[in-house]
Amino acid sequence: MLALKLVRLIESDSEKLAHGLINRLEHEPKCANLSVVPREELQQRAYEVYHNLASWLLDMTEYDVLTTYRPLGVRRAEQGVPFADLYWALVVTKENLCDFLRDQAMSEAQVELFGVLEAHRQIDRFFDRAIYFAAQGYASVKHRAYAIA
Repeated sequence: MLALKLVRLIESDSEKLAHGLINRLEHEPKCANLSVVPREELQQRAYEVYHNLASWLLDMTEYDVLTTYRPLGVRRAEQGVPFADLYWALVVTKENLCDFLRDQAMSEAQVELFGVLEAHRQIDRFFDRAIYFAAQGYASVKHRAYAIA
C-alpha cells in the first residue's frame, strides 16, 4: 500500500522534516511569537509528530490526540504564545508534511495516486484534531486567567 510506504518514508526522514519545519517556522512572520519557546522543544515536538506518524494515523484514537494536544495548547498559552501563532504553527507543520508527500508522489506511478490521496486525507484528519484539542487547552488557560481576575 502506497500510503503506508509514504508514512514509513516520512518516519525515516523525520529528523530532516523536523529540521526543515523549524527553519520554516523561524522565517514565518505569522509564528514570530514562537520565539519564546526553546528551539529544542520545538525540534523535539516536530520530530515526535513525524517519527510517530504511522502510530498517529493507524493506531491512535481521538482521545490520544486530545491527551497530547490539549496539554500543548496549555503549554503554549502559559508560555505567552498567542493562539494565532500556535494555530499557524500547526498549519505550517501540516503544510511541511504535505509538501514532502507531494514531492515524493511526483516519483510514483499515477495508478498509485489513490494511496497518496488517502495518506493526505489521514494526515488532514490528524492535524485537524490536533489543532482543535490544542485550541481547547489554550482556551482553558485563558478562561482560568479571566476567572481569577
